[in-house]
Amino acid sequence: MAMAIAAGYGQIPFDEEMQKSFRPPSPTGAGDGDDHQLLKPYKKSKRLASLDAFRGLCVLLMIVVDYGGSVFPIIGHSSWNGLHLADFVMPFFLFVVGISIALVYKKEPNRSEATWKAVGRAAKLFLLGILLQGGFLHGLNSLTYGVDLERIRLLGILQRISVGYLVGALCEIWLSRRTRREVGILKSYYLHWVAAFAIIAVYLGLLYGLYVPDWQFFVPGQGYSDLPLDARAYTVKCSVRGDVGPACNSAGMIDRYVLGINHLYAKPVYKNLKECNISRDKVVPESAPSWCHAPFDPEGLLSSLTAAVTCLIGLQYGHVLAHLQDHKGRLENWCVFSVAFLVVGLFLALLGFPINKPLYSISYMLITSATAGITFSALYLLVDIYGYRWLTLPLEWMGKHALSIFIVVSSNLAVIVIQGFYWKSPQNNLMNCIVSLFVHR
Repeated sequence: MAMAIAAGYGQIPFDEEMQKSFRPPSPTGAGDGDDHQLLKPYKKSKRLASLDAFRGLCVLLMIVVDYGGSVFPIIGHSSWNGLHLADFVMPFFLFVVGISIALVYKKEPNRSEATWKAVGRAAKLFLLGILLQGGFLHGLNSLTYGVDLERIRLLGILQRISVGYLVGALCEIWLSRRTRREVGILKSYYLHWVAAFAIIAVYLGLLYGLYVPDWQFFVPGQGYSDLPLDARAYTVKCSVRGDVGPACNSAGMIDRYVLGINHLYAKPVYKNLKECNISRDKVVPESAPSWCHAPFDPEGLLSSLTAAVTCLIGLQYGHVLAHLQDHKGRLENWCVFSVAFLVVGLFLALLGFPINKPLYSISYMLITSATAGITFSALYLLVDIYGYRWLTLPLEWMGKHALSIFIVVSSNLAVIVIQGFYWKSPQNNLMNCIVSLFVHR
């Protein structure tokens, strides 16, 4: 499963409560002038349609890149450096998590109670992620289930979202300046920016400052024990500091030391690099560099730090939504944020900081956050200001049922149902026909 789901889902931990305290303005009539529309104040409505539509767009993109990435590699994840369509999905979800947090925790009189509430929700989402993406459900090539606890994948999409949610919620609960008199948004939440810069500083210090020695790993053969007789040992030569390539980066080293190499993602996307010379059957030849055979988790510990910053950025967009009462003021603030993040991200990329999704680099974080902000602003303008809600009704429905859709997609329930009907023999099922026609052509 390449991508996944964010705030606002069902009951765990993002439900209807995410928007119950928010009352967006009703769309204005077609005869009103643009300035009048942009300045019109709040009127009561149940939900913010553009927020549901944005979340639904994230779900739609997730489905498209998951099932279409094998057929059209250009929309799948970039093998290492670079930015493809699939690389926008995770930041978009984290961004909408932040917006939703600003609406949920806008008024929390009891900070301790709110903290336990946030921790509980994050834990539920984390455990659900392990169940769905830890290797328990086998999917297309096997209708069985179960996973060796010594090899279960501990991190994944929902786990990363749960971390981002928890960081954002704790910042909103404990680092917001709530005073009786009205103060500016930046002054009220300046500690959030302090937290974001502190997280970035820790990330940069660990990524570029840690020394990565040579390391060794084993690839099991046909058996599934820790070290079967036909297991092959590989050694990766590193002895470097500050490397941001797939073989010797400190993010992978941290995951190997803390989580254990057996608990990392076994099919990292960097195996599609030319150096690995992977076959059409997704087999890495023995002649490939040793690191091509190694596991690597794109949702690892170090990269989760900057992923959480994306959530904090979305939180600031949510503050604008919660505190400013007119459309024009909101759009102006969002545009300033988005342009600033985009310019800084592109500048860092020009300086040599790679745009890298597996490492969740600073330039990648800023550019994708800016893109999320621009996309959300466009949906807000289209749906909540000009009232073209009929265009996004399918997206709104998907946004309201995002967690359910994610469970169906990531657990391969839809695939298994289709695969369960066959003609004469199990191999003659519709799913295998689709794979043969479009994937293994």
